[in-house]
Amino acid sequence: MKRIQRVKIKFIKIPLVLSLVILMSGLNCYAESHVDLNRLPVKGMVTMIDLGAKKCVPCKMMAPIMEKMEKQYQGKAAIIFIDVWENRDQATKYGVKVIPTQIFYDETGKETYRHVGFFSEKAIVGVLHSMGID
Repeated sequence: MKRIQRVKIKFIKIPLVLSLVILMSGLNCYAESHVDLNRLPVKGMVTMIDLGAKKCVPCKMMAPIMEKMEKQYQGKAAIIFIDVWENRDQATKYGVKVIPTQIFYDETGKETYRHVGFFSEKAIVGVLHSMGID
């Protein structure tokens, strides 16, 4: 009986280890927008800047949401991702102490909302709608 239990544990461990390797590998991270970091926030357009890292677990969880938001609001709002592990000066520039941090700016470049941690699609859409973006 003990032998059967040990085999079951091995089969449980392997998928768990593989899942963790895939999660930590950086796969499925949305691409960092190719923008001039010195020209942010985008003047004349509502801007959401997501400051995180491609290997941060909550940031990875947000990646598919951010990809969807980038497509959904193209031409209406600038949705930007900055990897602060690769661009450390940006963390200082935006006063980031914890990642992910999302900062929303109005058309004039004034910060209107800041959130720290995982941010759901529904919550992001709510902030954008409150800023007049449909």
